[in-house]
Amino acid sequence: MSALHTTPLLLTILGPTACGKTSLAVAVAARLGGEIISADSRQVFRGMDIGTGKDLSEYHREDGDIPCHLVDIRDAGEEYNVYQFQNDFIRAFDDIVARGRKPLLCGGTGMYVESIVRAYRLPDAPVDNRYRQSLDSFTDEQLTDRLASLIKLHNHTDTETRDRLVRALEIQEFRQQNPDAFTHLPPMRHLVVGVSFPREVVVERIGIRLKQRLEEGMIDEVQRLLDNGVPKERLMRYGLEYRHITRYLTEDYSYQQMFDNLYTDIRRFSKRQMTWFRRMERNGVTIHWIDGQKELNLKEKEVVNMYMATESAN
Repeated sequence: MSALHTTPLLLTILGPTACGKTSLAVAVAARLGGEIISADSRQVFRGMDIGTGKDLSEYHREDGDIPCHLVDIRDAGEEYNVYQFQNDFIRAFDDIVARGRKPLLCGGTGMYVESIVRAYRLPDAPVDNRYRQSLDSFTDEQLTDRLASLIKLHNHTDTETRDRLVRALEIQEFRQQNPDAFTHLPPMRHLVVGVSFPREVVVERIGIRLKQRLEEGMIDEVQRLLDNGVPKERLMRYGLEYRHITRYLTEDYSYQQMFDNLYTDIRRFSKRQMTWFRRMERNGVTIHWIDGQKELNLKEKEVVNMYMATESAN
């Protein structure tokens, strides 16, 4: 057997929000004897279930539950970054492979997915309070220019808040000074599948999903997090749902304002996700797009056939 055949194959299922990634990943994992590794920057937090779309019930099947890794591994209020994700991914991947199971990566956080499929080597940059204090006199615009001189600013979230901007600079400065302090991903082959819908269908699905989440108690979930001591400012950094609902609960911000602005921002976010995935393709990642409007059993069959063909390829 060639060395290629001994290298584990990682199946990645990606797509924008509300495209049905989880249900497809669960169905495929059940067919392949697989386990899912979540690539979602917010689903790592406990107590943030509805707002992050964990859809935990989907992992429970009549023919047996599908294990899912990297969900509920941090307390709400903690920091979590792509370096930590990579290390958590490595542990989960190695464990799944060692037990003879098939690893599947599923999620819509572009940076997390890309860090695996393009094998980013990320530095373990510790918090440096002295360095952070040295940036206090600079404006956000000056810090953004400084970051742009070190890396291409593809990831807009790095400049979304001052905290993120300072952390991004801290990481890049550490990278310059410590070229050997990097993560090392294990050998793996890749099959990347994307779920796509026409734009108008995505918009409709986003609206339906948002109403469903609100009916399921998303506002109560945010209130519980605030009551449990998660700082308002931190909670608002955890994504659009938490930002707008926190404003609704703590400011002069009507329910209708909250709903309309959240609906608009989620639609914009889904477009940014697709922009990220298209850029991944331009950077050499082959994504096999499948029609999200097909019945689940047909999508499952299509992905399983691709997987089996890739698994046996020379």
